[in-house]
Parts: sequence; C-alpha cells; structure tokens
Amino acid sequence: MTALTEASAFATDAAPSWPWPVEPDRYDRRAELTGAEREALASLGTDLRRYPGGYAPEDPQWKTVRRLLRPLDDVRSSLWCPDDGSYRRGVDDAIALMLLRCAEHGRMVWAWSAEDWLALIGTSARQFTANAPGWAEGTARPYLAAYAYLLSGFTEFDQLGGFQRLPLAWRVFGKRDVDEAQQQIAQMLRGWGYQIEAGIDSRISPVLCQALLLNRSPFLEDLTTDAFDRIRQHPDLPDRYIGALYGIQRAVAALGHCSLPPTPYRGRMPAIEGTSHQWAEWVERWHSTSTLSRKVRDNNRSLLSKIGRWLAVEHPEITAPDQWTRQTCASWVAAVDKLRVGDYAQRLASHEKRTGQPVTPHTKSGYLTTTRAFFRDLQEWEWIPRRFDPVRALATPRTTAAMLGPDPRVIADGIWAKLLWAGLNIAPEDLPTALNSLRYPLELLRPLSLTWLFSSLRSDEIARLRIGCIRWQHDGFPIPGDSDEVLARDAVCLLDVPTHKTGTAFTKPVDPLLGKAIEAWQELRPQQPKMLDRKTGEHVDRALSQKGGHLFVSLCGKCDGS
Repeated sequence: MTALTEASAFATDAAPSWPWPVEPDRYDRRAELTGAEREALASLGTDLRRYPGGYAPEDPQWKTVRRLLRPLDDVRSSLWCPDDGSYRRGVDDAIALMLLRCAEHGRMVWAWSAEDWLALIGTSARQFTANAPGWAEGTARPYLAAYAYLLSGFTEFDQLGGFQRLPLAWRVFGKRDVDEAQQQIAQMLRGWGYQIEAGIDSRISPVLCQALLLNRSPFLEDLTTDAFDRIRQHPDLPDRYIGALYGIQRAVAALGHCSLPPTPYRGRMPAIEGTSHQWAEWVERWHSTSTLSRKVRDNNRSLLSKIGRWLAVEHPEITAPDQWTRQTCASWVAAVDKLRVGDYAQRLASHEKRTGQPVTPHTKSGYLTTTRAFFRDLQEWEWIPRRFDPVRALATPRTTAAMLGPDPRVIADGIWAKLLWAGLNIAPEDLPTALNSLRYPLELLRPLSLTWLFSSLRSDEIARLRIGCIRWQHDGFPIPGDSDEVLARDAVCLLDVPTHKTGTAFTKPVDPLLGKAIEAWQELRPQQPKMLDRKTGEHVDRALSQKGGHLFVSLCGKCDGS
C-alpha cells in the first residue's frame, strides 16, 4: 500500500496496492501550499489550461508550482484514455480545475477530504457543469473521479449520481484487464444459465467494476474471500448491488480464487428497538445459539422483541429473562389474550389494513409456544435458574385451545380446473418478464408448474428435488423413461422426495406428465454447481436448478428467482 492511498478507509494492508504508477518517495508530501505557490497559481489563472501541451516551463510561475504538478503528471501518464481529442482535453481541464481548487483551499490534492472532492466533481453532471468554469470540458468530470480515487482513495461513487463504474475502472486499471475479468465472470454465469448480454452486461458489469475498484485491483485472483467480506461490508456499496455480488462471488469461487459466499437471506433483520438493552442481548444470544431453521429463528426473534417492548411498558423493572416469575408469565398470558394487531410491533407497514383488530387464536397460540420454547431453552442450557415450568406457567388457555383446529383451504372445482389448464398450457406470454425476455426458460417453468399441481409437495420439497428424482417401473421392474417398449406404456412414474419438514426421504407415484416434463428439463439443464441441502448438509445436484441456484415456489403457484 502506497503512502498516497493511506487516506482511504478501505485501503487496508490486506488489500492489493494496485494501482499506483510510481514510488511515493519522489514527492514532497507537504499538504499546505506555500504563499509563493498560491500566488503563482493565482497569477496563472486560466493559463493553467495550457498545461501540459502549451505552457512555458521556463516561466517562474510554472517553476514555482512544479511540486504540485509531479503527482498529477504521474497519474495522467498511468490513466487509460480513449483516442479522442475531447477526452485528452478533459484530462488537461481536470488538472487545471484541481490546481485552481488547490489555490482556493491552500492544500494539495492528497490532503482533500471526500467532501472536497464531491464539491469539485459534483453530485451529478448537471451540478458539475453549473459549478465549473465555462471553459471546462464535460469529459473532465470522470477524470476528476479517477484522480480522486488514485490520490485520496475516494470511493463514494454512489454520491456521484448516475456515475458509470466501468469507464472509471478502464481509466485506472486499463481496458484490457477489466474486459478480461468481465469476460471470465460472464462466461461462468452464462454456463449456469444466466441470460448475460453479449459484451457488457448492464446488471453484472457495474457491480463487478465496483468490486474491483474497492479491492484496488483488476485481477479476479485478488478477489479473495477476505476481499469479498470487506467489499460486502463497505459503507459505499449500494444495497442494490448485493444480489449481483453474490453471483459474482460464486463465479470467482468456481474459478478457484475464493470460497463460496454465505447463504443469501432475503430481508435483513433490523436491530431490536423499544426494549431494554439487556433484553435485546438475551434475544440475540438465543437467536445465534438456537438450532431451529433461520426462518423460524427470525420469526421467534420478532416475537421475543415484542415481549421486550411489552415489558418496557408494563413491567419496566424486568429487563432480563432470569427476572421472570410465575406472576410475570401469568401477566404475559393475559396480555396475549387481549393483543390486537400492531401492538408492540416495531414496524406497522405490513399491518396497516388490520391494525387494531384482535389477533387470531392461532397467532395467540404461536406467541405462547414461542415464549415456552425460549424459556425452556434458556433453562436447559443453564443460562438462567429454573424458577418455573414454562410448559405449565405459559400454557395456552383452554378458551384459546378450543378454537384451534385444522383449517384447510378448499379450492373450488372451477378454480382448480383453471389452474390445471394454465399449468398444462403454460406459455411465455403468461409469465412476467425481465429485460424483455423470460427470466427463466420455459422448459424449466413447465415442470415447475406441473410439480406444484400434481405432486402435492411443499414448496421447499419441490425446490430441493434432486437430479434423477424420476423413476419408471412396471410390475416391480425398472424401465428407462425413454423406452419404446410396450410395457413402458403402462409404467408407473415414481418421484423420489428428499428429507422434508416432518420425515425422511420417500417415494410416491405421480402423473407421467410430470415425470416426462422433469426428464425433458434434465436433458436441457445447464451444468450447475452442487448446492448445499440445508436439511441434510449434503452438496447435491438439484433438478429444478438454474443460475447456480433454485426456484422458490410460493403457495399461489408463482415463482420468484433467487
């Protein structure tokens, strides 16, 4: 890491030192300008635009500011620039603008803060044009960003408006190296079934360039696991880039340069608010220790935070689970029985239409079940003394339990007939599109819809079906699915279902239409990386897989890519 990039908060010792064209020892690192330097810059004025093509190096003013010109010259010589006169003038104007601003501030560029650079570059091209002198070319703005990046470690690109990362990466790293990195990532993702545009992809390119810029290297081998962790936590990484960054890290991992990214989870849990600090710590400790699934733990965390807000209002003297007594449990059971939608909630956005209505018996039972599980775990883990029996002290009241029971959703025959017809005749025009094309191929969506219609499986079970899950059998003898024998016409189609929510793996007969659709997709399915089965801990080949992931199926039969 060079001395000139020490100002960057991201430029740690672990990050590559690329790029910097020269050794820093050749510079006079004094930040403050001398009086003579400020007078020389003021006297030169707009003549600064003549540098470096039309200036007179023997003039005393230019000799006086030579210390300021050397680093700017070195950066200029290292930048990639299109063979266009407008861009070359843009570099010259960028140097002139920086020197004029040096005269105003009395400080050299490497002493500027991010706010100083933003004031010069502008938060948009329009603002830059409005603030810059009339002689400044519009092409000077992207080169100012390149100077800010190289001299001061500036990475606040998200504050520059509609700023393109790719041209900046070209300028500081060189077009060849950046394009080569893009091609490697695009080739890997395209092989997994991503619809990557030829040349520069508008979804992957800005995120990859942002990662290269934050890592200060154009080489994919420098994108290590630690580098991705730093990039993901960087304050200047836009949230909209997180999804694409996950795919990029998977591609870099497939190339052997880093490990796989952490499992993505939609929706970050907000910090617990409205409770005592001590109660929030207990909840977070339980959340990180429990072996329940991530979704269940998150739901329970939300409910436990409501308990904390209830305590803050009704029992502010109780701030930790070890202070609970049977009386506290009785108070909470009574409070649950009177709860209304929105009570003690941290966010009401999803409850606006039902706020104030009584919660359902199933919700009341769920609240008490979660509370019992929480205190039972704390007692069994010996985190708190056993002062009461959670099963008895937090039991669901009889009046609530009497209202619980099966609540099947019966689908009318007419609606079910429409669903069957839609699933059997699914067409591209029936589906939402992205970028004027299907997000997933129709050959995948057809078996997905048929599996939902004919297999009677949970969405998680459908998503976790494995390659080879379809088998054909006649009178106990296996038959190949593509067999043209007479016996094959009467063969039974069997579907192997993986370990699921309530039991182990099993096999069930299904409609042959489903089996043929899944086998047709398996013939066309792009080569995919093995994926972790969270139920079994195995790395397996999933049948309904695309883009290195799988489809999540909602209860209404629609699908959402992940």
